[in-house]
Amino acid sequence: MQLLTRDDFRIKASHFNITRAENLLRIACGAFMFPHALSKFAAFGVLSAGTIGFFGKAGFQPPELWAWLAAFTEAACGIALVLGLCTRYAALGAASALAIAVYALHTVKGFGWLWNTGGYEYPIFWGLACVAVALWEFRRVYGQPGPQ
Repeated sequence: MQLLTRDDFRIKASHFNITRAENLLRIACGAFMFPHALSKFAAFGVLSAGTIGFFGKAGFQPPELWAWLAAFTEAACGIALVLGLCTRYAALGAASALAIAVYALHTVKGFGWLWNTGGYEYPIFWGLACVAVALWEFRRVYGQPGPQ
């Protein structure tokens, strides 16, 4: 069983057939990662003070490093998901970044569910959607495709 194949690094027209539910969900999961990455910046290349403060309150030290790492991870996973590159690993990476975001939200704000009050409903939903994409891809790659 190979962990990566050449196909993992090929952009194909079939990756953009949005009449297939798995493609539509994959592209949506990737596209929704970009606002997470961009929200960490006050200007191009400049982390916002609020982001640095949040990462510090969540216990991530040094907060600047963790903020850059989070932004890079979210952007890279988003690009890979939208393009269909290394999809199963990109989806797991995105789900992991969102799980860490939930941890940080809980650490800083305590329990809060509703997204519109700063809760973690939104990152949990998109994290689970990314897990679904990863599971679909693992099944497809390793010979147990879902329903056609």
